[in-house]
Amino acid sequence: MRLFAIFGDPVKHSRSPLMHNHVFKSLNYQGCYTRIQLTDGSKLRQTFFELGLSGANITVPHKEAAFKACDEIRGFANKVGVVNTIVEENGKLIGYNTDADGFMYAIKPFGRIKTILVLGAGGTAKALSQRFKDESMDVTVMNRSEGRLEGFANSGFKTATWKSIELKPYDLIVNTTSAGLEDDSFPAPLEILKPLLEQCSFGADAIYGKVTPFLQLCTEIGLTAKDGADMLLGQGVLANDLFTQSSFELGDIESPMQESFLF
Repeated sequence: MRLFAIFGDPVKHSRSPLMHNHVFKSLNYQGCYTRIQLTDGSKLRQTFFELGLSGANITVPHKEAAFKACDEIRGFANKVGVVNTIVEENGKLIGYNTDADGFMYAIKPFGRIKTILVLGAGGTAKALSQRFKDESMDVTVMNRSEGRLEGFANSGFKTATWKSIELKPYDLIVNTTSAGLEDDSFPAPLEILKPLLEQCSFGADAIYGKVTPFLQLCTEIGLTAKDGADMLLGQGVLANDLFTQSSFELGDIESPMQESFLF
């Protein structure tokens, strides 16, 4: 039996154990997946080995710490310095990022997106912004303070603080912050957020499993918006493929994983 887990703080809300365990059961794979509440990201590597894990997912706020914990980084994660999936290979931790491709899967129904405003400047924002840029989308990253925006600006992104943001139309506004996850807060002041959303075509929140104040505002305005469930599904399928060492077709993983959302 191979053991997998998700690390985060908070993590009790995570649907990942339900998703991956249902896939393992459906495909007769000898695996078990659990949650680990981790407050100190620097302890991630030590905890991974102490628990004898074969792989893990990483959620807020430890995705950048996960990058540092790995012995080797593969694929897209190299571009962004952010890891959400770790697999153990011969005593080494190999890091990947499946968030960005998961999100592209989620917004496919929106059609052609050209301009995007990303709210927040953490690990998820880094991954998504770079992926959008790779697709030749025009990306602006907005954060409350300037400090965390420096890396984005150095990477060629347009950046803005709450004070400097221009209230203009965007095709898509994405909330990557944890605002609304465990409280009723918005990712930006209403006097900024509301006029931005009123001019926008679509909204998306990386948070899933609840109607956040951001999503509620989108609904009140009459904006088509999605929570993070499809992003979770997309990244989960890719992560499970890594966990199971590509033993199954992606479609065979996606079907039971999608089914798990009905539970």
